[in-house]
Amino acid sequence: MGPGAEPQRWPAASCVLTGASRGFGRSLARLLAPRLGRGSLLVLLARSEAPLAQLATELRGSAASGLRVECVAAELSTQQGLRKAVEALRELLPSAPPGPLLVVNNAGSLGDISKSFLDLTDPAEINTYFAFNVTSALCLTTAALQAFGKRPGSSRTVVNISSLCALKPFKNWALYCSGKAARDMMFQVLALEEPDVRVLNYAPGPLDTDMQLLARTKTGDPEMRRHFQSLQESGQLIDCSVSAQKLLKLLEEDAFSSGAHVDFYDI
Repeated sequence: MGPGAEPQRWPAASCVLTGASRGFGRSLARLLAPRLGRGSLLVLLARSEAPLAQLATELRGSAASGLRVECVAAELSTQQGLRKAVEALRELLPSAPPGPLLVVNNAGSLGDISKSFLDLTDPAEINTYFAFNVTSALCLTTAALQAFGKRPGSSRTVVNISSLCALKPFKNWALYCSGKAARDMMFQVLALEEPDVRVLNYAPGPLDTDMQLLARTKTGDPEMRRHFQSLQESGQLIDCSVSAQKLLKLLEEDAFSSGAHVDFYDI
């Protein structure tokens, strides 16, 4: 798409985006909004209420297509927060517009990367990590697909924001790597069981975000820390909007195999 070109407009669609208040999620929401046709629904989920509400106001103001933006502020690592998010989807999606459904599981966290494998001894810490990074993605996707239902002529697409870490082990990143690997496999199973649902595991590349700042300052292993520092120093970190643009291109072309793991650098 050339500079100033109109983005491809989707028909009246329903989109659910987690981790929407900052970083990749916020960039994706800003690129999605102008693509959504009249009467579309965009549901933004995140932990922090104030930046979420600010983003929603911005998107409502910039959308000329009568876009409906709904915010759900919930702590997805807790049962109470996840229940709140699931109930919101069950309330919003049955009356959503008849066009396509897009669910983007973007919310995620690094965990305590100062710790090595042998330092991870607290079951509560580990369970909270997986509750947020794996359980919530499964439950929210299930809730969205069930609440929207099967509608003749309406496609359903589920995106998991994945990582190279789903495929490759990194020192001090036992929680993050295993969480990302679990999510990739979980969504491959969805692709197998539900052939009418399009499923994509998209690894957005090393993004220039707060998470990368943590990676280069808090990772316990010195060699890993230097690796992340060198990515930043050599200008190899990717702007969130550039990677989000690639994801939307992938979705619009719709040529990927359902369940596939596609990396930013593969495109």
